[in-house]
Formats: sequence, C-alpha cells, structure tokens
Amino acid sequence: MSKIGSLALQTTPLIVSLADQIVAHIRTDKLSEGDRLVERKLAEQLRVSRSPVRNAMKLLHEAGVLKQGEGGGYMIADVGAAEKLSRESASTEDDEQIYLTIADDRLHGRLPEKITESEFLRRYDLTKGQLSKILLRMANEGWIERLPGHGWAFLPVLTSLQAYEDSYRFRLLIEPAALLEPTFKLNRPALLRCREEQEWLVNGGIWTVSDAKLFGLNSGMHEAIIECCQNSFFIDALNRLDRLRRLIDYRQMLDRNSARKRCLEHIELLDLILAGKNEEASRYMARHLEDLGRLKTVAREMRG
Repeated sequence: MSKIGSLALQTTPLIVSLADQIVAHIRTDKLSEGDRLVERKLAEQLRVSRSPVRNAMKLLHEAGVLKQGEGGGYMIADVGAAEKLSRESASTEDDEQIYLTIADDRLHGRLPEKITESEFLRRYDLTKGQLSKILLRMANEGWIERLPGHGWAFLPVLTSLQAYEDSYRFRLLIEPAALLEPTFKLNRPALLRCREEQEWLVNGGIWTVSDAKLFGLNSGMHEAIIECCQNSFFIDALNRLDRLRRLIDYRQMLDRNSARKRCLEHIELLDLILAGKNEEASRYMARHLEDLGRLKTVAREMRG
C-alpha cells in the first residue's frame, strides 16, 4: 500500500499487510463512518496478537481512514479514504509484477548493464511515476544505482546455480557460528517481533504475502539473529550476501506449503535462542540451512 508505506510511523511488512487486510474488511463488510473497530476481534480474525493490529490501526489513523473514538480505540473516519487506499494497493500489486519482470530480465541477461529511464519506460510500458517508485525500490535494495545524468547501472547479483549453492555453503559457515560468538547478546524484542511475523505467516499470511515481502520477512529474521552476535564482520557479510541473492531468490521461492514448513522451523529456532539454548540453536540452524539450500537448488534445477 503505497501511501501507508510512506507514513511517519515505523512499519514492518506484517503491519502494512494487516493494514491492507483491515481496509479490505471495511470494504467487504460495508462498514460506515462512525463504526467502531475492536482491536481484540480484529486480532482474533487476523490470527495475530493485538500489538501489530494496534500499530496497523495507527497507520490507518495517520492515513485518515480511522479516528480515535471517545474513551479510546478507533472508529471509521472516512470510507472514501479506505476506498482510495484499496485502489492504491491494487496499483502496487501491478508495480510488484513489473518489478519481478525486470528482476527476471536482469537475471537472464535480457537487460544491458547500463540503461536509460527512457528505455525502461519503453520496454515495460510504465508511467514516469511508476518508474520512479520502482527505481527507488531497486536502488534501496542494492541492485541498481544512478549514473551521472539520466542513466542507471545494474550492480552485481548472483545469477548462476553454482554461485547460489556457494552462498548457502558460506551461510553454513557464518550463521551457526554467530550463535556461539562470546559477544552474543540477545535482542529479545527484535526476535520476539520476528517470531510474531513467522507465526502470522504460518497462520495464513503465507498464502497472501508477495514473494518480495516473504523474502524480506525471512531474510530479516536471519539478519536479526546474526546481529545479536555483535561481530560486524559476520553482520556485514550476511547483509551483503542477502543483497546479492535477492533477485535469484525470487525465482527460488519454494511452493507455499514447503515455505510454511520452513517458517515453522524458524519459530523452533527462535524459541531455542530466546530460551538461551545457543549451542542447540547453532546445530538447528546448520540443519535448517543445509535442508533449505538443498530444496532451493533442486527447485532451480527443475525450473531449468
């Protein structure tokens, strides 16, 4: 949802997705201005705790969809604003598909190393507004950069199966080891937030979340874990690798049933870390990465 994503309140993919779902609830149930939204009921309906629902409602309050009611809570302020956000969300889904098409073209060498904005507009039948948003996202995700003038240059990414396999071998070295670093310091709030996001995926979010958001949630969880080791070399290495593998990973996405099983593994892993069982968590992390690398490599070979 483009407007929500630009609001001042700090967001996560989970919170933005919940805001989208609340807007859909307002529209499909034909709620009217002044109708009250009950945080507890929404949390039960969306199968998450009340905290992310509360933050999603704050986002919608900033967007003008909701207003604070007397005595607390929120009620619908502007149904028209909800309709507008819904249309923006549909537009964002179109942009997402174009973004993935560009990523696929980049991986298969169908785009030159350097490209102008005019060529982007012509190739993908984009408006200038669409292109600006997509280029900003690509730049923020680290696989394109602006050249002097109006041109853009693609940055290095993983493209071969061998490089992809090697990336998992490297992760097998650093991620289990990071859990055993003597400087490891648990960031409980960050890992609890990751656990809640993984639970949301397991409880149904996995079927609706985009590939890009799923990558962000899962890679973000691994990055949150490695940050606890407080070793800048470990942290920087994984962050750089995630930027390199982002595009190829969109093509390596497991089917959603398999992805849900990996999310269940994430929850088990997080529980071990939160319980202070780092040695056991390190062994679990190694098994998880080894299995995941094998599954994704097989998936790529099947796709040819």
